[in-house]
Amino acid sequence: MKRASLRLRASPGHTLLEFTIAVALGLVVIAGALAAYRSQRQAFAAAIDAAQIQDAGVNALTLMGEQIQMAGFVGADDPEGLAGPPIFGCTAGRPIGTHASLTCEALSNRSDGFAVRYRGDGESTWLASNGQATDCLGQAVGPPKTEVLNRFHTKASSSTGEPELYCEGSGKAGTAQPLVEGVERMRVRYWLAGAAQAVDATAISRDQWASVVAVDLCVLVRGAPLARRVRYVDCDGVSVGAADGRVRQAFWRHVALRNVLEARS
Repeated sequence: MKRASLRLRASPGHTLLEFTIAVALGLVVIAGALAAYRSQRQAFAAAIDAAQIQDAGVNALTLMGEQIQMAGFVGADDPEGLAGPPIFGCTAGRPIGTHASLTCEALSNRSDGFAVRYRGDGESTWLASNGQATDCLGQAVGPPKTEVLNRFHTKASSSTGEPELYCEGSGKAGTAQPLVEGVERMRVRYWLAGAAQAVDATAISRDQWASVVAVDLCVLVRGAPLARRVRYVDCDGVSVGAADGRVRQAFWRHVALRNVLEARS
C-alpha cells in the first residue's frame, strides 16, 4: 500500500502556469479563426455586392438600349409618320407632357431622362394576350400601329429609399414603374447628324431632335452600405470619394438609332 501511494503522489500534474499558457493559446486560435471568418464574410459580401452592381448596370443599359434602337420605328406598310421626333431628352430632369409637346421636369438627383417614340406592332413589341402592342412595362397600349411613348428616368423609391431606374409607358400614362434597382443617376448625351461630338439635351433645340442619330448613355449604379472607403469615376469622368461607404460604378454604352436614315449611312 505504501508503494502505490508513493507512486500516486509522484505522478506529474498540470501547474497553474501550464494551464494559463494553454488558455492563452486557445484564445489566440479562436481569435485567429474569428478574424478569418470576418475577413471571408466581408470578402463574400463584397463579391455579392459587385455582382449585383454589374447585373444592374448591364440590365439597365440593355433595357434602355433596346428602346433607343427602336426609336422612330414605323412598319413598312404604315404610311403615317410619328407625332413628333423619335427621341427627346432632358438634362437633370425627366420628360413630361403629351406625345407631340414634351417638356422637362427637374429632378432633385440631377439625373437625366429621355423619351422614345415608335409604332407598336408584333415586330417592335411583344403583343399582349388581347393582340395589342405593349410599352416598356408590358402594358397594352392599343392595336398594332399605335404610337408607343416610353419615358425613362431615375429616382429614389418612396418605399425603400433605394435609387431605381423607372419607365413610364403610354399604356398607363402618368404612372412610372421601377425596372432596375440601384441605378442612382443617368447621364445622356446626343449625337446630331454630322456633329463632331455628343451634346447635352440643353444644347438641342426643339427642331433638332429629329436629327439625333445616336446616344451616349451612362448609368451610375450604387451598391450596399458596407462601410468601406472607396473612390469611383462618375458618368462625367470625375473621380469622386464615397462618403457613405457604398461602392459605385459607372457603365457606358453608345447606341445608334437604327430607324433614322442618317444613322444607317
